[in-house]
Amino acid sequence: MKGLLFEPEGSTCSPTHDRKGGRLYRYYMSHTVLKNGAGSCPVGRVPAGEIEAAVIDQLRAVLRQPEIAAGTRKAARAHADDISDAGARAALQQLDPLWDELFPAEQARIVALLVERVDIGTDGLNVRLRMDGLVGLAREMLAGDMGAVA
Repeated sequence: MKGLLFEPEGSTCSPTHDRKGGRLYRYYMSHTVLKNGAGSCPVGRVPAGEIEAAVIDQLRAVLRQPEIAAGTRKAARAHADDISDAGARAALQQLDPLWDELFPAEQARIVALLVERVDIGTDGLNVRLRMDGLVGLAREMLAGDMGAVA
């Protein structure tokens, strides 16, 4: 999610970690906090596992929505593509049950393909998708070109 996560003032958040008692703690920290210290940003730092899981959950929920398939078809039509509404819907809905079987590198590739930006605030997060990424993913799913699974 490096480069995709933004705090309320618009600054990016970078992945970082700490080790305490032999345990690794991963999180994302606002560049505002890195420059100006703790308390300079309402978000500060966010546990990496929690934010990554929340983005994935939202992404998977979005892919199950029929409206997304329709939007994907409309974006494909703008590129003179031949993806049908039914084909786009079927392709994108195949990803949800397949997700847990994908290698982490393939999951990360798909997130980078689909997610344009994640804005995080004290009241939650907003995930902005790339329509061209949805078209590309639908094309891959229809062609059976998904990456390796575990």
